[in-house]
Amino acid sequence: MPFTLSLKRPFVADHFHDLPGFQEDRHGHNWEVEATAELASEADEVAFGKALDTWLAVLDYHLLNTLPALEGRNPTAEVLAEWAFNYLREADLQPQSVKIREKANYWALCRGDATS
Repeated sequence: MPFTLSLKRPFVADHFHDLPGFQEDRHGHNWEVEATAELASEADEVAFGKALDTWLAVLDYHLLNTLPALEGRNPTAEVLAEWAFNYLREADLQPQSVKIREKANYWALCRGDATS
């Protein structure tokens, strides 16, 4: 029977903003990602966790601006949430949402019904 599962993971990364209208010096955050997916069975839980951890390994303890997937984009919480959502979808999972927390009072949520 299908069920919904949410996984939460912390990560650490630096970034800076250097596009017109939004500039900020390099700084770091203790980020957090929370991903929710519709799973067909408990066996899919392992694949979901592995896919999320694989995505995190690319950015944990890195300067986000240097990552090829973010080239030409300000690495904001919004951009990271969209990237993680699409990554999970491309891993043949059924993500419902991805939430990225950048600071205690700042987060972004990407939902499947809002992604093209």
